[in-house]
Amino acid sequence: MDYSEFLETKKIAHVPSGFDANDLHDKLFPFQKAIVKWSLKRGRSAIFADTGLGKTFMEVVFAHEVHKHAGGEIIIFAPLCVAHQTKQLAMDELGIDVNYCRSQSQVKPGINITNYEMLDSFDSSKFAGIVLDEASIIKSYDGKTTERILDFSRRIPYRLSCTATPSPNDFMELGNQAEFVGVMSREEMLAMFFIHDGGDTAKWRLKGHGEIRFWKWLSTWAVVVRKPSDLGFKDDGYDLPPLIMHEHIIATGSNTSDQLFAFPAQGLNEQRAAKRLSLNDRVDAVADLVNSSNDPWMVWCHLNDESAMLGKSINDAVTVAGADSIDHKESSMDGFSNGSVKKLISKASICGFGMNWQHCNNTVFAGIDNSFEAMYQAIRRFWRFGQKKPVNVHLFLSESEVSILENIKRKEAQHNEMSARMVDHMQEFMKQEIFGMTQEKSEYKRDVEKTENYELHLADCVDLASEIETGTIDYTIFSPPFASLYTYSNSDRDMGNSKDNEFYDHFKFLVDEMLRITRPGRLLSFHCMNLPTSKQNDGFIGIKDFRGELIRMFVDAGWIFHSEVVIWKDPVTAMQRTKALGLLHKTIRKDSSMSRQGIPDYLVTMRKPGVNDKPVNHYRDEKECVENDGDKEKIFPVDLWQQYASPVWMDIRPNRTLQHRAAKDNQDERHICPLQLDVIERAMELWTGKDDLVFSPFSGIGSEGYVALRMGRKFIGSELKESYFELAKTNLQSAIFENKQTDLFE
Repeated sequence: MDYSEFLETKKIAHVPSGFDANDLHDKLFPFQKAIVKWSLKRGRSAIFADTGLGKTFMEVVFAHEVHKHAGGEIIIFAPLCVAHQTKQLAMDELGIDVNYCRSQSQVKPGINITNYEMLDSFDSSKFAGIVLDEASIIKSYDGKTTERILDFSRRIPYRLSCTATPSPNDFMELGNQAEFVGVMSREEMLAMFFIHDGGDTAKWRLKGHGEIRFWKWLSTWAVVVRKPSDLGFKDDGYDLPPLIMHEHIIATGSNTSDQLFAFPAQGLNEQRAAKRLSLNDRVDAVADLVNSSNDPWMVWCHLNDESAMLGKSINDAVTVAGADSIDHKESSMDGFSNGSVKKLISKASICGFGMNWQHCNNTVFAGIDNSFEAMYQAIRRFWRFGQKKPVNVHLFLSESEVSILENIKRKEAQHNEMSARMVDHMQEFMKQEIFGMTQEKSEYKRDVEKTENYELHLADCVDLASEIETGTIDYTIFSPPFASLYTYSNSDRDMGNSKDNEFYDHFKFLVDEMLRITRPGRLLSFHCMNLPTSKQNDGFIGIKDFRGELIRMFVDAGWIFHSEVVIWKDPVTAMQRTKALGLLHKTIRKDSSMSRQGIPDYLVTMRKPGVNDKPVNHYRDEKECVENDGDKEKIFPVDLWQQYASPVWMDIRPNRTLQHRAAKDNQDERHICPLQLDVIERAMELWTGKDDLVFSPFSGIGSEGYVALRMGRKFIGSELKESYFELAKTNLQSAIFENKQTDLFE
């Protein structure tokens, strides 16, 4: 395949893998039919719909249609007891039989449903389709449950993820949803659309240039809907009742005997202590409130002691604890659903997901923690479309716990803002044919700045290299994109915009061209590092041999492995920036078998076979220089050679870069890793002479060209990203100006 054909293979973001379905169940509303039809067409998709919009109906109809089409069995995973409610609703409202099962041996032809706790009891190879109900369970990117679910689903052709809270805290939480659907790994999503600005690498933000593209990409595999009108349908019957929040602040006195007032609890330990201090008072207040009414009540606890004490204090209450049997949990939750249980006490982590309890409009939080999602989901069991009464939510907390409530309110505001942004940005994209199928790519355009000393091209480096005359480049130096570690642009031509082994397939076109254009016997150097792996994306914590892969690729193309030097990096700085497990001191204390050294940079140099007809010579000292051509820049004393010949360069200044001339505006991101000027200078001093032609296929902000011009070399370079191209032009012009300034004083 030639280069243009290869680029075409990168253009499809997510090919629909489903089928067309007509005459969907007549119990579905028009907007539900549209969503389900789109989901079936996609084959693998996500429905992020607010509570009460009928996700259960859509899930069951999706599963029913997949079974009819594919013929295999379907498995729905749901939170505890939701399975029974789904089974009942499916039969009563849709006339579709759903089999509840706890193991593979109980699976029947058609639709099967079970709890997430039973995941390990099933064989994924036996299913044609999988549905995740309340799929926010996979939002945690490093959780064991997430890892198991993703692994279980990978080989199942039809997949549907459903939740009202896909990313309650951060858009980056959508990475696992994308991985479940099969459109992109979390690592690839972060590289393409997000960036972190140093410090805690667990915190990422959307790139300025990538935000709109992110929403367009999301709309190809997910529908986000808060109400039918988000998709252009009428909202008739979808009005939420009033939500009334009652805050009960319990006065318990000061935290210590020498304090007049109760101070806000700081940190988890202080918060736990504050809960313990107010326990008896909160329990008494909650019991008085609930016992004063004959209406159904749901009481949410945080501590086990709260649950046990309230079970004794509230009349006719049934308690559901984590240690209880599955049978007890299910019967208790079913009893609350059918009215045989009037007062139910439990934790949001046990009963707070998936249940439809519109018959109840009174709920109490006897204790709260910092989890907004748990509280939101718990409240939405009652406050949902279909609820006819105002919903009363009572929050009981001590004076010292007010900071927890403030944190919840902050997260609520953040969640509301994020939900609104998702819908607002995606609305039009989703309406396009219900809901476009391809990922658009940015326009490719070319430009060039030419002087007598350099050519800088806005271009695809492969295109430019193919246009350079054979055997004319004296030296090449660059830092390649680190596979999918970071994506600088939206272009198909961006080698960083690749997944799996696509980078190596793309990079090979350049390696072959660079061999052709290099003068025989001359050199090429690339700067790189090995890449850390993650358990989430690679299945293990370790290191990818990126350096070795590149060397092998060059050798296979016909290059000779000439030399390499290790560039030392401070492991403390790396630890502070990446928070890598292997570099943390606590890892030594916990299990030093998981500790490792820092990952250095490398400057790897390759040589084109053949005889160099243009030797690069140097002189021992000034005397030898005078005896020849008198060019003092060729003086290379023995002690300097011994320094450069070292296999480890310890004295490279990591911050001596062109970074201070950063490329960043409202729609762009700063270049995150320009090559250090010390490295470029040493390489060019060793392996080039005056007026040699230096090539850099990834010019970035122009570091290699800047050094080449300052040292009296010629330069040709390419850059794909327009903002970097513009900054590189400025930096190359500065090099020429600085040389002229130097000449004035010689």
